[in-house]
Amino acid sequence: MTVTFNKLRQLKDSLPDGSMKKIANKFNLNEETVRNYFGAANYENGDIAGIHFEQGPDGGLVTFNDPSIINHAIEISEKQMVI
Repeated sequence: MTVTFNKLRQLKDSLPDGSMKKIANKFNLNEETVRNYFGAANYENGDIAGIHFEQGPDGGLVTFNDPSIINHAIEISEKQMVI
């Protein structure tokens, strides 16, 4: 799966408080590793997240080795929008 960096950050910003922790728990990951997946760079407390960045328009492209985390984040974001 490939998205623009700006879309990835927009998704992250649309998530409700506590989502990083919920995602980390679901996938048995450190919370900082999940934050790294969304563009952070805290490799002292978190691991590399299996993403690749390529410079370009709209913040560049982000390609995911495994889209499970982003797909779960999309689900969380969509559920939040349902009224």
